[in-house]
Amino acid sequence: MNRVKFFKKALSQWIIGGIMVLVLMGTAEAKEPGFGLKTNILYDMTTTFSLATEFRLGHKTTFDLSAHWNPWTFNKEENAKFKLLLFQPEWRFWSYEAFNGHFFGLHGHYAYYNVGRLPAPPFSETMNRYRFEGQLGGAGISYGYHWIVGPRWGLEAQIGAGYARLWYDRFPCQSCSKKLSSETKNYWGITRAGVSLIYRF
Repeated sequence: MNRVKFFKKALSQWIIGGIMVLVLMGTAEAKEPGFGLKTNILYDMTTTFSLATEFRLGHKTTFDLSAHWNPWTFNKEENAKFKLLLFQPEWRFWSYEAFNGHFFGLHGHYAYYNVGRLPAPPFSETMNRYRFEGQLGGAGISYGYHWIVGPRWGLEAQIGAGYARLWYDRFPCQSCSKKLSSETKNYWGITRAGVSLIYRF
């Protein structure tokens, strides 16, 4: 199974799993919100589809699972693309109660990416001259705040930092070009950011 088929299958399984959790949580009787669906507006603004589920583990703890998918090739002639499939699970501790106020998180991340011929600036000259196809994995910590804006609606802002290990193949930007090298890179910095609109159940 090639990488594209693998990640399409993984995305479909995640969506089906999210629907099953939604059905189960919708049938449970709870005085407090037990489940939320959200989209990260920052990712959506970059043409990256964003969907997350978050469900209550306890009075002050939740588990969040987000998926972000960008399938686009922006210019076929120049092979300009920013293809990405990113999963980020996160455990959260809330200072007051789940889905309300300040929270701190521990998150992991795993992604497949295929990017190249990106404009410089804002990207680097290297990302403009070459295409990179590979994967990344890592973890980090985060802080966020959830505003209740209605009986079911909420708004959330979050920032996180941590580590990622990248392994990838480097190509010239031409579509059918030969691989130049296989490389790895260690990254320390921002690993999670978002402004999310949430509907709670």
